[in-house]
Amino acid sequence: MFGTVLTTVVTALHLYVFCRASSVPQLTRFLPKRFLVSIGALLWGFFLIGRLYGHDNAGFIAGCLEQLSMTWMAALFLCTVCLLAVDLVTGFGRWSRYSSVLRGLALVAGLALSTIAVVQGLRPPEVVPYDVTLEGLPGALEGTVIVAVSDLHLGSRLDEQWLNARIDQIEAEQPDLILLLGDIYEGHGEPVLALKAALARLQAPLGVWAVLGNHEFHRGGEPKAATFAGNGFTVLRNSWAEVAKGLIVAGVDDLTNGKRNGHGSKALHQALAGRPSGATLLLSHSPLYAAEAAAAGCGLMLSGHTHGGQLWPFDYLVQQRYPLLEGRYQEGDMIIVVSRGTGTWGPRMRLWPPGEISRVTLHARKKVSSS
Repeated sequence: MFGTVLTTVVTALHLYVFCRASSVPQLTRFLPKRFLVSIGALLWGFFLIGRLYGHDNAGFIAGCLEQLSMTWMAALFLCTVCLLAVDLVTGFGRWSRYSSVLRGLALVAGLALSTIAVVQGLRPPEVVPYDVTLEGLPGALEGTVIVAVSDLHLGSRLDEQWLNARIDQIEAEQPDLILLLGDIYEGHGEPVLALKAALARLQAPLGVWAVLGNHEFHRGGEPKAATFAGNGFTVLRNSWAEVAKGLIVAGVDDLTNGKRNGHGSKALHQALAGRPSGATLLLSHSPLYAAEAAAAGCGLMLSGHTHGGQLWPFDYLVQQRYPLLEGRYQEGDMIIVVSRGTGTWGPRMRLWPPGEISRVTLHARKKVSSS
């Protein structure tokens, strides 16, 4: 269903952009309209091949096809945004005699934004610090450092070289606890051995803990959970563990899938049931059910999935579905940290901020002495 909707939308974008491009005399002077139509048809066909072959296959060729087709899709989207802005301002050409010139400038702006997005997408993610005070955290755990990564989307486009550079960034933060918040693999078949070997480098005194994201379920969650376990990680599947006295880490399978099948709230309560007293961290790939988690006594919820919208102004649409889009939020007594993603999904492009590795420092609430 998603593929059908995506293809339909991209087809409509092709028709709109190339229709408006053919009305720009400065462009048709060098590229006749029939030539523009041919270019549009070829690019649409290229997108379709990249979507069908590249998305459903692993390997170098499939990865290149999908990456190029997704990059073109994003560029098409940005050109559409710029052209539509001009059309709305000029009444689709009825209110201004300069509308054709403005459409030409809109196309240039769309391509310029696409170039900036590619540059931003290729930049390494930045380490974003958060300081969180947790009720119930023992004083002995004051200053505990957590590094959380989400949405690596490892596969043919983000390979072991890229992953090793990210692991170097993580190690430089000297974390006590490492958390993987889902969508670690893109989902195109079984992960290659080099990626597994690189992930196995991750180590921390309080362990490496993971939850499954929606991409881990593309070909079944069990194989991905087994892969993580083989790397020495502990996968929390609607369960909890006490990683240190007074510090509990709970994790749920992707709540977007849970919300669709009506089991999201059930999974959350299952993950939190029967835990001991202390401070509770909730790992949830999707930033959903925050109010329920806060009511259940969680002190910190760590999520990803949204990518922060990844490509402006698409973030405004994403926020309609996921109001907790990126950064730090508060729900009752609980803090929520939503990562904008360490890697990228679809095109390797970002507009505007780069990716994120979250560094959370935990603080114990100081007791107020009575006088």
